[in-house]
Amino acid sequence: MHPVMDRFEKTNAEFEAAVAECRQLFSQKLHDYRASWRILRPQSLTDQLFIKAKRIRQLEVTGESLVGEGIRPEFIGLVNYGIVGLIQLERGFADTVDVTNEEALQLYDRYAQETLELMKRKNHDYDEAWRGMRVSSYTDLILTKIERVKEMEDLASRGDATKVSEGIDANYMDIINYSVFGLIKLA
Repeated sequence: MHPVMDRFEKTNAEFEAAVAECRQLFSQKLHDYRASWRILRPQSLTDQLFIKAKRIRQLEVTGESLVGEGIRPEFIGLVNYGIVGLIQLERGFADTVDVTNEEALQLYDRYAQETLELMKRKNHDYDEAWRGMRVSSYTDLILTKIERVKEMEDLASRGDATKVSEGIDANYMDIINYSVFGLIKLA
């Protein structure tokens, strides 16, 4: 087999394993809380992503956690909330839980697959550049993507539109992908 294909296949397998870990926690939380995240409005979801990413950055800078949880669980949270964000973009927010756990998992799987396909295309074009990056760079890029989402939400709330942005969904997918790369590197 061609060495480049071996690299890409390794990345695909690592990506799928990391997302499977995230999905397992997502499923367990569905059991405990159902799809309670359905009530999150876009801005609240963006703020939840922000909290997770800021915590990772704080842990990277200080190296200390007073609540005893490390960086990995926060990257898992970013993956899961990123997928929730994609679901919410499609469905809008609700006043009550309006999807079954099974429907939520189907939506999760669909968006995880779409994000994997995007990663494969970008990984091909960028020739696995993520492997040479530091995990802290993923954190900074995630925070940048979140700031961009905030700006797009603010523009929309003023009745204005973006001019050149790929859109909130593309930013969510990038957040998910950088988070998965972080999980792979921290494994």
